[in-house]
Amino acid sequence: MKNFKKIISLVLAICMLASLAISASAANTVDASGGTGTSSVTLSSTADGSIGGDPAATKMSVTVPTVLPIAVGTDGTVSTATDAKIVNNSFGAVKVNSVSIEAAQGWSLAAFGDKATLAHEKVNSNKFGFQLSVGDGVAAATDNKDASKQTLLDSAVEGCYMSGVGDTSANSIGIAYDAIVTPVSEAVTNTAIASVLFIIAWDAV
Repeated sequence: MKNFKKIISLVLAICMLASLAISASAANTVDASGGTGTSSVTLSSTADGSIGGDPAATKMSVTVPTVLPIAVGTDGTVSTATDAKIVNNSFGAVKVNSVSIEAAQGWSLAAFGDKATLAHEKVNSNKFGFQLSVGDGVAAATDNKDASKQTLLDSAVEGCYMSGVGDTSANSIGIAYDAIVTPVSEAVTNTAIASVLFIIAWDAV
């Protein structure tokens, strides 16, 4: 009786181990006269890529600049960063689905154009115009319709698409931007005058 219980315990342990193992045993039998066998290929997306792992979709990981610096000279000339870019660290392709800008800390949006268009504004009126293009796409600029928040891109356009991280030639896109700014009576340093919101989405079918 004692040996029988040990045998039963051993059989149960083997069954448990077999249930945890990856199984690819054939369900079709082809006899000596020939024939065909069909195997179904199944897909499971899991957190760690293992069969039987926790179900999970592909993880999105995209790096967006934390700051887009602007420097304005005493003559109104503006300089901007030339190395701003968005990088797709995900396995799947993504796109910049939309871009908007919102003024901050008492500043307001104005129409972008030649810097001379703001020369008639009063000093410290805190107005600026902004222009941005993604991935060498068409440049979108602020206008006079809304002084607080404006949409620069409302859908993905040419230049907004990035491949997955495996394709290093196309998994990042540059951000080119420019601005015009009203005069200031006192020097300012790293003052946040606006925030740009990039909405990233999968480039899905």
